[in-house]
Amino acid sequence: MILKDKKIILGITGSIAAYKAAYLLRFLTKEAADVQVIMTRAAKEFISPVTMSALSGKPVLGSFFESADGTWHSHVDLGLWADLMLIAPASANTMGKMASGICDNLLLTTFLSAKCPVFIAPAMDLDMYRHPANLKNLETLAANGAYIIEPGVGELASGLHGKGRMEEPENIVKTIKAFFSGQIEQTKGALSGQKFLVNAGPTYERIDPVRYIGNFSSGKMGYQIAEVLAEKGAEVILISGPVHVKTEHPRIRVVPVESAQEMNEECLKHFPTCQGAVLSAAVADYTPTVKADKKIKSSESELILQLHATEDIAQNLGNIKTKEQLLVGFALETDNAAQNALKKLTQKNLDFIVLNSLENKGAGFGVDTNQVTIIDRNNNIQEFALKSKRKVAEDIVDKLISLSLKQPTS
Repeated sequence: MILKDKKIILGITGSIAAYKAAYLLRFLTKEAADVQVIMTRAAKEFISPVTMSALSGKPVLGSFFESADGTWHSHVDLGLWADLMLIAPASANTMGKMASGICDNLLLTTFLSAKCPVFIAPAMDLDMYRHPANLKNLETLAANGAYIIEPGVGELASGLHGKGRMEEPENIVKTIKAFFSGQIEQTKGALSGQKFLVNAGPTYERIDPVRYIGNFSSGKMGYQIAEVLAEKGAEVILISGPVHVKTEHPRIRVVPVESAQEMNEECLKHFPTCQGAVLSAAVADYTPTVKADKKIKSSESELILQLHATEDIAQNLGNIKTKEQLLVGFALETDNAAQNALKKLTQKNLDFIVLNSLENKGAGFGVDTNQVTIIDRNNNIQEFALKSKRKVAEDIVDKLISLSLKQPTS
């Protein structure tokens, strides 16, 4: 499912079309999207927050804080959390404020803080829609990177017939799905205009033409990270060892390699033009010193291989990393996990490291889940529960985004 686990903010404004938002929310949740509803005060005059809360399974937000207990709803956190913001219906009043940078409610402040793509589905009467001021606001919003879902033509609440009906919910969901599947050009995101390198999968170190030294890495974690980065607007160079997983995202360029040497060469080639790199590949630590040109015959009872260390890709990139670049490493440990991860973080000049252990059930090679701990260079430690590798990828990219916002610019 294309929308599975996608984090979507659904903003609802004061319009008679607000009743359609209930159908829209239902369609999104059926697609397994994670939806947070934000309603303006006027929207609550048209449809009950209780209805939307029941459909989303979450409390509906509308105020900056709860007067009963002082709970604060951070528009900044919401803007970082979401993969996409959808405002449907969007009234002329709200769009006018959005275009002018006015932020007198939670929906508007979240819009101005959003680091994700924003889709807007206008709904209003015929004359309001075609008024020059409204059309200018729509042009401004589109020029600023918002995606406008054009209203339909038909009977309006006023009794007039014309353009102004909010697009039907099922068609809005189709548009959102088309966006996430790459059929609509993605022009805005937290990482829009940036390029990241990701490496993934194992490397195969040839012994002879038919045998190799390898490991059990499937590449699933790295491919999920690449997908999330691309969905956030980044161009991604995915340097991939031999794997069976694929990606068709238009912002991801896959560079296939086989050996540790080839992966090292490609990483060094592409990293200088990137804003950062996430090194999730399980690169072989050793490779045969001599690689036979022909198949080694099995006539002997023993075969002794001489191995030498491969290039340390994380160390090599850490040595050339600039102050403007971010570098993320992985540590798969079986013992002394935290100590080994901290040592690697410091030695290889990483900004943060993702630690996981083969001792944790459901984590490691081949499975669709993972359990990680993120440790940054300031010794901030975040421990996460077991979750899907897609969700883990989102946690990693969220950390990357939070650090990229603090990076100096040249």
